[in-house]
Amino acid sequence: MAGTILIVEDEPAIAELIDLTLKRNGHQTICAGSVEEAILLIDHALPDLALIDWMLPGASGIELIKRLRSNKRTQSIPVIMLTAKADEADKLVGLDTGADDYVTKPFSPKELVARIKAVLRRRAPQLTDDIVETNGLRVDPTQHRVSLNGEAVHLGPSEFRLLHFFMTHPERVHTRTQLLDQVWGDHVFIEDRTVDVHIRRLRQMLERSGHDDYIQTVRGAGYRFSKP
Repeated sequence: MAGTILIVEDEPAIAELIDLTLKRNGHQTICAGSVEEAILLIDHALPDLALIDWMLPGASGIELIKRLRSNKRTQSIPVIMLTAKADEADKLVGLDTGADDYVTKPFSPKELVARIKAVLRRRAPQLTDDIVETNGLRVDPTQHRVSLNGEAVHLGPSEFRLLHFFMTHPERVHTRTQLLDQVWGDHVFIEDRTVDVHIRRLRQMLERSGHDDYIQTVRGAGYRFSKP
């Protein structure tokens, strides 16, 4: 399941190369040439991952990462730094600031795609194409299929995304607001109670195999996917 990736790079040739590479691998991209432009794009909608160049006109990529990590809304965005600074001390600065990975220029497009996939697998596993399975409940994000003990189950798009998010984040309690942001996107304006409707539908779909009990209500907190 490809994500939306923000490319913050002021060199047009490099930005175009990254843009084409990511689109060929199924990702959607948005591009910014400065910190100010990146902030405007992020204010409109959160990306699933940000590729940020260190050397930018005006404020640096390091400053942008600091701003992202200091804001509750943006602090969990996975970040990969792109830079010509190859010294170990520079890498430590980038990682200590809050970058999840550090790619030095020049880089191989294949390596960049692999690094993105690795970071998403750690930070946003719901965006990967990995099949997830729990006690006969199987979700294949590539083919958009769900099965219960080998039997196909037909879910609506929202229920599918909700189930996939739950299964890739087991044992964690998520508030309604967090589920709305992660499953529908923080730029979609719908009521928190909408989550309850989709939870109820999802449980009904899973009821025949007993997997509905895996989606647990945590009173006063939200929902959790856990073996009963």
